[in-house]
Amino acid sequence: MPTSRTGGQLLVDALQTHGADIAFGVPGESYLAVLDALHDSSIRFIINRQEGGAAFMAEAYGKLTGRPGICFVTRGPGATNASIGVHTAHQDSTPMILFIGQVGNDFVEREAFQEIDYRRMFGTMTKWVAQIDRADRVPEYVARAFQVATSGRPGPVVLALPEDMLSASADVPDARPYKPVQAAPAPSQIAELRAMLAAAQRPVVILGGTVWTSEACDDIRRFAEANALPVACAFRFQDLLDNRHAHYIGDVGIGINPKLAARIKAADLVIAIGPRLGEMTTGGYTLLDAPNPRQGLIHIHAGADELGRVYQANLMINSGMPQIAAALAGMEPVDAGAWRHTVAEARADLQAWQAEPPIFKDKQARLNLWQVVQALKAELPADTIITNGAGNFATWAHRFWLYGGLRTQLAPTSGAMGYGAPAAVAAGIIEKHAGRQRSVVNFAGDGDFLMNGQELATAVQFQSGVLFIVFNNGTYGTIRMHQEREFPARVSGTSLHNPDFAALAKAYGAHGEAVDTTEDFLPALRRARAHIVSTGMPALIELRYDADLITPNASLETIRNTALNART
Repeated sequence: MPTSRTGGQLLVDALQTHGADIAFGVPGESYLAVLDALHDSSIRFIINRQEGGAAFMAEAYGKLTGRPGICFVTRGPGATNASIGVHTAHQDSTPMILFIGQVGNDFVEREAFQEIDYRRMFGTMTKWVAQIDRADRVPEYVARAFQVATSGRPGPVVLALPEDMLSASADVPDARPYKPVQAAPAPSQIAELRAMLAAAQRPVVILGGTVWTSEACDDIRRFAEANALPVACAFRFQDLLDNRHAHYIGDVGIGINPKLAARIKAADLVIAIGPRLGEMTTGGYTLLDAPNPRQGLIHIHAGADELGRVYQANLMINSGMPQIAAALAGMEPVDAGAWRHTVAEARADLQAWQAEPPIFKDKQARLNLWQVVQALKAELPADTIITNGAGNFATWAHRFWLYGGLRTQLAPTSGAMGYGAPAAVAAGIIEKHAGRQRSVVNFAGDGDFLMNGQELATAVQFQSGVLFIVFNNGTYGTIRMHQEREFPARVSGTSLHNPDFAALAKAYGAHGEAVDTTEDFLPALRRARAHIVSTGMPALIELRYDADLITPNASLETIRNTALNART
């Protein structure tokens, strides 16, 4: 028989029913009853230093586990700070549930202290947003939140929690654990896909999106091998196929290999399995013409609303990734004689694209970032988790790192700065909580890191043994690059005066070093890793390099001079 429980206790009990094991957040007086219930629960509450970092950590949890990341914040400023993580979960199709303390029902609609209407605030960036006004409906709302966040195209849910509801009591039973629902392809659709593939001459596959499992990735690999298909991965979903695999031909996103872009444009059939085909993956909607691509297009996506949204594909299949992958793995292979040779050609294009850029020799650079990445590749295991936020520095992770398979990449397709550091801290906590020992490395720009670098305190407090690599060039590099292209030699608003990042790391209780030359990096890396292994605590290496080396392809000087010459 049910026993009387407060709304706060009902909420925590519901989270445990649905398998939540970790929650992230910043405490607030608006949800004290939840904090009290967490005290005696099996859920580990990770205390963050800012709600933006907490929301990013919950989003990273959702990416890494496939289960909803749980985040608690207080009303008003807490909710607005957390909104960046909600937006990221929305654009990245990540399951996440944000719980927000709310003013009591007796104060509502008076613009009470920190009061916000969250239905209006979060309405366009969530799958569902609601307020639980009665304690007896907590199990119902929480069950629906888990169901909505994980079914179809995953995404974020926001639930507001009035203070008086959390302290009120109710006799109500718990709900049953949620079960995600995904569509599956019809046999006739698989037959049509096979016929289109058999008729093709230059097919290419693009993988992306979420709802993937290791089994689904294995099935897609078998499908690609059986049909001799070249496989690219969409923007920041590079971990869906081991990058060392012979059929992997590169990433389709910002800074795409020009030869890969040309190959996609010249394809007569693009099989897009999972990606949204948004701006970043389509090169600003240029790789595929909207709404009618020149190529034949098969678009497979977990969300029915995404199909036909921008592109009118020849074949649209609403399916979860495990379902479509299993069907494709079981499909009778076609005769791939017309394109079998393209796999090796595309792979060779990728390997040439990953070779050392000449810019470091041309500029006689003291610190060669390409060699830094090569040292990391040589020293770190293949299953290392790499995280990054947004900025030109991320090119070194996207273009030159080789991702070892599913859930080795945590990066925001939303382009949010400040994501990588808290995502790495979360990954370290999750790995440790699960009893695994995978290495976690964060690639961060100087501007990017300082947006959530205070979560180093969280890493130290919860012994998250993360390695932070901070690319310090004293500028908001991406904006400076565009600035030199559009307004050459007129630097405005992009220069940074940075702290000593190595000293900052030490102040937090982490290991910290600064590197100015290529020769100094490998010894520093080995010392940092030894510290992580021996203490379980984080380490940071600051890379101090010339801002002129803005991309692997061009210096700021070259970009500026090209723009100036075009004006004369």
